[in-house]
Amino acid sequence: MTIQHAAAPTGLAAAERVELLRTMILIRAFEEAILRDYHADKKPAWDIGAGLIPGEMHLSAGQEPVAAGICAHLTANDAVTATHRPHHLAIAHGMDLNRLAAEIYGRETGLGRGRGGHMHLFDPDTHFSCSGIIAEGYPPALGQAFAFQRRGTDRVAVAVTGEGAANQGGFHESLNLAALWKLPVVFVVEDNDWGISVPRKASTSVASNADRAAGYGMPGVRVEGNDVEAIHAAAGEAVARARSGQGPTLLEVHTLRLWGHFEGDAQGYRPELAEVPEHDPIPAYIKALTDDGALDASAVDGYRAEAVQKVEDALAFAKSSPTPKPEEALRYVFVEGA
Repeated sequence: MTIQHAAAPTGLAAAERVELLRTMILIRAFEEAILRDYHADKKPAWDIGAGLIPGEMHLSAGQEPVAAGICAHLTANDAVTATHRPHHLAIAHGMDLNRLAAEIYGRETGLGRGRGGHMHLFDPDTHFSCSGIIAEGYPPALGQAFAFQRRGTDRVAVAVTGEGAANQGGFHESLNLAALWKLPVVFVVEDNDWGISVPRKASTSVASNADRAAGYGMPGVRVEGNDVEAIHAAAGEAVARARSGQGPTLLEVHTLRLWGHFEGDAQGYRPELAEVPEHDPIPAYIKALTDDGALDASAVDGYRAEAVQKVEDALAFAKSSPTPKPEEALRYVFVEGA
């Protein structure tokens, strides 16, 4: 198989391009609000277990183009498995913001009744799941794709992981079985250059994980530039291939992590840290759309205000929802006897 490097696409209508931008703006508004509340009450002494949002937090600012470009091709009947950095994909796939926020805040109205937190989001309504285990989402996506295939549907599964997970056994086993059975699955690798604090060149023997697709007899595509339209084009081909029964595709996107691996990460390992903000994909896409005449710059403030209002409404819902009762902490976690 020849490795393809997606070029800048053409043919998207102005309304479609604006919708991609609005999805990205909504994701960023959500992440910024979570960032604010997460840090609000963890000082003066940093306590990861304290505050409105206890536990670790991994935010996806900078990786919005991946979610917007891929999920634009999916319906709620398609399945998505994500990583420990999942919010952008959950939002782009149509997850209810209220229930998402409530789960992050550990409330009874959350997706998992507040028991899972932000790394363990399970939503039957959108067939979405994620986990903190590296490469965990690939094998379950095979099961979903196998079920879709056996039922004779055109539904697809999309399995997303980071570039560090491409060195895990679950990654390689999943690619092999998906290709062998021609399962309707799209494998996505988000390459943000850093596996926590380890640069990819120090952990991975190939320059592009898309090259690994050849070893399993499937197309491999790498998209450079964190370009939402290039991602949209590559994902469109991969999803269409899966829907038509032609089997899996491996899609790697070179994206950007604007913030730390986790909140509280000082990022002293990043020599390029001072230059990161200038590569923010949202201002770049706004400029591209306005330069092309596809977007009125005055509309952007309205899109941002609308997104912020949606997010603040969701956070207000979460904060006003009850926390699990201590005596019921294990309810919904373990199977209860008949």
